[in-house]
Amino acid sequence: MGVTRRVFLQAAIAAGAVGAMGATETVLAPRASAASAPGDVVGKITVGYQGWFACVGDGAPINGWWHWSRDWGRTPSPANSAITCWPDVRDFTSTYQTSYASLGNGLPATLFSSYDQQTVNTHFLWMQQNAIDTAGLQRFNPNGGEGPTRDAMATKVRSAAESYGRKFYIMYDVTDWANMQPEIKTDWTNKMSAHTASPAYARQNGKPVVCVWGFGYNDNHHPFSADACLDVINWFKGQGCYVIGGVPREWRTGVGGSRPDFLGVYHAFDMISPWMVGAIGNVAEADNAYATYTVGDQADCNAHGIDYQPCVLPGDVSGRQRAHGDFMWRQFYNVVRAGAQGIYISMFDEYNEGNQIAKTAETLDWVPTDSGFLALDEDGTHCSSDYYLRLTGDGGRMLKGEIALTAIRPTQPVVSAGGDTTPPSAPGALAVTGHTGTSVTLAWNASSDNTGVTGYRVLRVSGSTSTQVGTTGATSFTVTGLDTSTTYTFDVVALDAAGNASQPSNQVTVTTDPPSGTTNLALHRPTAESSHTQVYASGNATDGDTNTYWESANNAFPQWVQVDLGASTGVKRIVLNLPPAFVWATRTQTLSVQGSTDGGSFAELLAPAGYTFDPATGNTATVTLPSTVTTRYVRLTFTANNGWPAGQVSEFQVYGA
Repeated sequence: MGVTRRVFLQAAIAAGAVGAMGATETVLAPRASAASAPGDVVGKITVGYQGWFACVGDGAPINGWWHWSRDWGRTPSPANSAITCWPDVRDFTSTYQTSYASLGNGLPATLFSSYDQQTVNTHFLWMQQNAIDTAGLQRFNPNGGEGPTRDAMATKVRSAAESYGRKFYIMYDVTDWANMQPEIKTDWTNKMSAHTASPAYARQNGKPVVCVWGFGYNDNHHPFSADACLDVINWFKGQGCYVIGGVPREWRTGVGGSRPDFLGVYHAFDMISPWMVGAIGNVAEADNAYATYTVGDQADCNAHGIDYQPCVLPGDVSGRQRAHGDFMWRQFYNVVRAGAQGIYISMFDEYNEGNQIAKTAETLDWVPTDSGFLALDEDGTHCSSDYYLRLTGDGGRMLKGEIALTAIRPTQPVVSAGGDTTPPSAPGALAVTGHTGTSVTLAWNASSDNTGVTGYRVLRVSGSTSTQVGTTGATSFTVTGLDTSTTYTFDVVALDAAGNASQPSNQVTVTTDPPSGTTNLALHRPTAESSHTQVYASGNATDGDTNTYWESANNAFPQWVQVDLGASTGVKRIVLNLPPAFVWATRTQTLSVQGSTDGGSFAELLAPAGYTFDPATGNTATVTLPSTVTTRYVRLTFTANNGWPAGQVSEFQVYGA
C-alpha cells in the first residue's frame, strides 16, 4: 500500500519545523522578472491530483479499496480507515457502499472511485468551474501491482482534461522507488511521453512539463545520490521537457529535511516547488515560513533564472488547521507578494492527509455517525462543501492580477444573500442530434449568467424524478448505456461558479433504435492494426466507449485498423466516432474501406475519401458502401488527417443496413 508523504517527513519536520511565533514583516525589493513568460504552469494555479482511490466492484485492475482503507481487501470502516475526513459525493453518479454507519442525515455512507471516468470528469469540471488551470497527476513507482491502475488513471485524466479545457502533466513521486534512475526513463519513453500528444498536456516555454518529487530529501525513502538525480533531470531536459522539482523546504540551505551538497541538483530544475505539508498549520507559522523560506527562495530563483512555484495548502481538517480559509488565504497572500511565478496546491483530492480542496462534508449531517471525522464547520463557521475550490480560484485570480493583492480573504465560506444569487438563464432549444440503440446525443443553446456559466447538468426525467446522467462544460453531450427500443426524456440545467442552478431547459423525448437491423456487428469484436501509440490500441475502437480511442503511429501514413466480425455477414454501413470532447477540433480524415472473408486477402470496398468529424455534431462520420457486401473482416486504411498526423477512431461500428 502506498502511504502519504507526511509519513516520510516526520523526522525532518521534528528537526526543523517552522516555529509558531509571529514573523516580522519583510519589505521586498521590486519584483524581478520571471524566468519564463506565462504558460501552463508559470502564471497559473496547479493542483496536485492523486487519482488514487478505488473500490471493490469498480473494474479497476487493483481490485480493492485502494487508499480508502488500510487493508485494501476489506471494506472501509472505522476500524479499517486510511482517510481523515469524508468527501462530499453528491455529484458522482456511481458510489460504493462502505461499512461505516449511515451519515448524520440518514443517507448511506458511500465513497467514490477515481477509476470511474465520471468521477475524474467531475473533478475536472470543478477545476473548470473555479478557474483552476492545471493538474499534476501523481505517479508513483508504476512497476508493481499498482501499475496497470495508474496507467489507466493517466488515460482518464487526459480524457477529462481534454473535455473540460484544463491542462495536466505527469508528476513522478520517487518515494521508495529502488531502481528509479533507469526505470523512470523507461516509463516516460514507453508510456507517459505519449500523453504529450494531447492538446491538454501542459507545456511551458513550448516544452512538455514533467515534475519529479522527492530528490534531495534527507531520509531513507529517498536515498538517491546527487549524481543520479542530476542525471535524471538532464535526461528529461534532453527529451525536450521543462522539468519541475518537488523539493524539501530547506533546499536552499541544505539543512534539516534536505541533503547537503544538493544545491547544484536543485539549480538544474527549470522550476522549484518546495513542499510545506506538515511544516505549517496556522497563520503565524505561515508568516514565519514566508520570512524563513519564501523570500529567500524567490530571490535565489530570480538570481538563477529559475521559476518558483511555492506550495499552498488548505490545512488538515482533522487537525483543525483551516480556520475557515484564513490559513490558506494567508499563504496565497504571502507567496503572491513574494513574486512567485506559479502556485502549487497541496492537494486536490488528498482525503488521507485531510489537505484536499475537493468537495468535503460541510457539516456532521454529511459524515458517518461512527467515524469520528470532523466536517468543514469544525470551528463553528459553516463552509460550503466547495468552499476551498472557490478560495483556490480567488487565489489564482490574485496571482494573475485579476484582483488586487490583499491580506483580507475575499471568499465567503458560504455564498449568501450578499453574494451572487442570480442563476443562469435556462439552456435553450434542447434537441436530439443523434441516437443509436444505446445512446442519445443532445445539443442546446448556451445559457447566460451575470458572472459566467461554468457547466451543465444533463438529467434523465421520469415522472417527477430527475436523475443526473452527466456533466459537461460544452453545449452537447452523448448519453450512453441506454436500452434499445426504449423511450427516454431529458432536460439540461446550467450552473454558475456560486452554485446557482438555472431552470431546466425544454424537455426532449426520444426512443432509442431497435436492435433489429441496427445492431453494431463490431461491438466487442476482436481487432487488429498496423500500429498504435502508447495505450491507444485498436481494442479501444470496439469497446463501446467513445472516450477511449485507437491512434496509430504518428507521421507514418498509411495506417490501418480492422475488426473481425466472427463470420461472413452482410455489411452496408460503417459509423466512425471520435471522442465527444469539445477540445477535439474539427478534422477531416482520408480513408478507404477493404474487406476479406479469410483475413489474408483484402478487396477494396470503397475508394479513399475524406470524412469530416465535427464535435458540434457529435464527432461522428458515416461511411456507406454502394451496396451490401458479404465479408468477415472490415479494414479501414487511413492516408491523411488534417487534425493530427495519425489515424484516429474511438468507435468503429459496422452495420448490416
